[in-house]
Amino acid sequence: MVTGPKKRGYHHGNLRQALVEAALALIEEKGPTGFTLSEAAKAAGVTPAAVYRHFAGRDELIAEAARQGFEVFADLLEHAYEKGRPSPLASLEATGRAYLAFARRFPGHYVAMFESGIAMNRDPELARLSGRALGVLEKAAVELMAELPPEKRPPARMVSAHIWALSHGVVELFSRGAPGRKSPFPPEDLLESGIGIYLRGLGLIRPDA
Repeated sequence: MVTGPKKRGYHHGNLRQALVEAALALIEEKGPTGFTLSEAAKAAGVTPAAVYRHFAGRDELIAEAARQGFEVFADLLEHAYEKGRPSPLASLEATGRAYLAFARRFPGHYVAMFESGIAMNRDPELARLSGRALGVLEKAAVELMAELPPEKRPPARMVSAHIWALSHGVVELFSRGAPGRKSPFPPEDLLESGIGIYLRGLGLIRPDA
């Protein structure tokens, strides 16, 4: 079973994680640029000077939150992919649903990962974990594209990027959404039908299915 980062109160030896958790709460409340390191330190119960023993600045703190988020995200996608096997279609659809579930369950991490402006190539570990997450979608797409004749087979990387973009769009518009906006349908249904229309266009699902 995939679980998220453990929530722990600050005590000697885990200040770094306490600061990350404080930042996540502030990100959820104020957005990635709406808080200062001093506020994160106060929320963690330490002095601002203590923050600099672990993080050079706010961006580095947010990058660590993003790194931890991508680690959980990749695990969730991998779990969903395996749960859908041996059907390539079920695996791809399951990874899309896992995307929505992650955004709903870990909103602070999601914002740190995708809305903070932190570059994925900021450091090797962040790049590796974000690449691992996309790699799960690419793996599912490779298996699904193998069902098409070679001359009708689009690049698996393009297909996985399309599914990622569709999942992200549903999250942004209808799962998290702007204040006051309500989805006309459950986000999971929107994503499933969108993936279905896309795959019908590729000839992977019968028009009457």
